[in-house]
Amino acid sequence: MAQDPIDQVRDASPATPLTIAHIARRAGVSAPTVSKVINGRTDVSPQTRRRVEAVIREQGYRPSRRGARTAPLLELAFHEFESEWAGEIIKGAQKVATQHDLGLVLSDLRASPTQDRGWIETVLARRPSGVIVVLSALSDEVREQLRTRRIPLVVIDPTGEPLHDTPSVGATNWSGGLAATRHLLELGHRRIGVIAGPESLLCSRARLDGYRAAMDAAGVAVDPALIRYGNFYVDVAIREGHALLDRDPSTRPTAIFALNDLQALGVYLAARDLRLHVPDDLSVVGFDDLPTARWANPPLTTIRQPLVQMGVTAARLVLRLAAGEHPTETRLELATELVARASTAPVRR
Repeated sequence: MAQDPIDQVRDASPATPLTIAHIARRAGVSAPTVSKVINGRTDVSPQTRRRVEAVIREQGYRPSRRGARTAPLLELAFHEFESEWAGEIIKGAQKVATQHDLGLVLSDLRASPTQDRGWIETVLARRPSGVIVVLSALSDEVREQLRTRRIPLVVIDPTGEPLHDTPSVGATNWSGGLAATRHLLELGHRRIGVIAGPESLLCSRARLDGYRAAMDAAGVAVDPALIRYGNFYVDVAIREGHALLDRDPSTRPTAIFALNDLQALGVYLAARDLRLHVPDDLSVVGFDDLPTARWANPPLTTIRQPLVQMGVTAARLVLRLAAGEHPTETRLELATELVARASTAPVRR
C-alpha cells in the first residue's frame, strides 16, 4: 500500500530535518513558492500563503541557523509615533544599534498586523536581526511566523499579560501609581481624581491599581465618579479634565493623577479653561517625565519612567536572543521614581 504523502512528510521529521520540499509536498505547491513565503515575498496569493503557513506551523519547520541569513537591522515597531514617548524609546534602541553596527528600521503598527498582512510580509522580506514591538499586540500567527524564521521578538509594554514565550520589557507601573498617589495623600489631598489610559493596556491597569492600593492603605474611599478613562493624548484629557473639574467645588477633586504626561498637560488646559490655577486650586501629577514636563507651566510633578533605558534594554535583549542565548528572565521591569516639581502643593483647607 502506498504511504500517504502527509505521513511521508511527518516521517521525515524524526530522522531528517524538515525541508522546503517536504512543506511544498504537504501544501500542494512548488518549492519556490514555499521559499517565497518563508522569505516574505509578496508575489504569492493570500490563499496559498495561508496554506503554506499552516503547514509550517503544523510541522514545526525552522530553518537551520546556518541557512537563516539575517540583515544587520533592528526592527522597532510602534502602534503609533505621535509622542515624545516614542522618541525616547527610539533613542535607547538607536544607541544599541549604533554600538553593534546595525541599522534601525521604524515601523507603524496602527493598521493591526492581525488584519493587515503588509507589515509582517515586509518584516520577513527584510529579515532583521530582531524585532521590538512597542505598546501593541501581535497575533499568535504573526509571532509564529517570526519564530519559524528564527527572528527573535521582544515586546515593550505589552497590551495584555506578558506571554511567557515572548520576552518583554516594562517599568514598575504599579509602584509608580502608588508613589504618585501617596505623594498627593501626604499633601493632604483626599478627593484625588484619575485620568486613566485604555483599559486594554497592562501599564494603564497597573498604574490605576497602584492608585487604588495607595488610597486603600490610607483608608480613603475611592469615588468611582473621579475615575475617567481615555487614551494617552492631550485632546481626550482636556475633555476628561473638564468632566472632573466642571462641577461644584465641594465635589470637585483637589488633585488629579494623570496616567501619562500628555494627559497631565490636557488637565492643565482644562483647568485654565475653568479659571483654576495649578497648584493653588488643583494639584496635578503625571507619569513618564517626558522632556516637556520640566518646561510646563508650572513644571510638572511626575513619575519618571526610564524610557531611554527601556529601549536600550529591549534592544540588548533581542540581540542576546539573536545570538542564541536563553535569558532566565523573560519579563524585565525597570524602576520608576517620583520627580516632585511645582504642580503639586498642600491642599487648601
